[in-house]
Amino acid sequence: MAAATVATLAAVGGRLYATRPGPEPPVLAAHPSQVVGVTYLHTEEKPGLDGGFAFAVELVARSGPPVTVERIDQPYAGLSLASIPRAPFGTRTGNPREIVITMKVTDCGKVPRNAGLPFLDVTLRNTRAMEAHSFILGERYARDLSHALQVACGNEFATSPKR
Repeated sequence: MAAATVATLAAVGGRLYATRPGPEPPVLAAHPSQVVGVTYLHTEEKPGLDGGFAFAVELVARSGPPVTVERIDQPYAGLSLASIPRAPFGTRTGNPREIVITMKVTDCGKVPRNAGLPFLDVTLRNTRAMEAHSFILGERYARDLSHALQVACGNEFATSPKR
């Protein structure tokens, strides 16, 4: 009788152990481009930027784990770009971060006369993924960028054929 009881308890215990619910799967964070917003704020006055101009954007992670900005770039071969803070840098959820971006014209022949839909390429990383995303910053940014390019390349734009 004792042996049968031990065998029954072992069988029941084994079945309970084998059919117990497993741990909950971890909840994956959203891709960083799904939770980060970049907004154009304004141009910046920076004396001594010969052929260059500066502007500010606001970056905010709206939810999820912290996001790191790995890289900021732009699509025009005739412009160089630098940012303050310099990438890589982090941002915490719900804490907007102002970034000052300085662009310098390196070749007027490779920049557009009128930047219609300019964007910033931003490489973002969080606990889920690292991805490059292009942010279109809107009409005010397009107008301000076009004006800055006209100022930087005015004489060259006036004498070169339209692109």
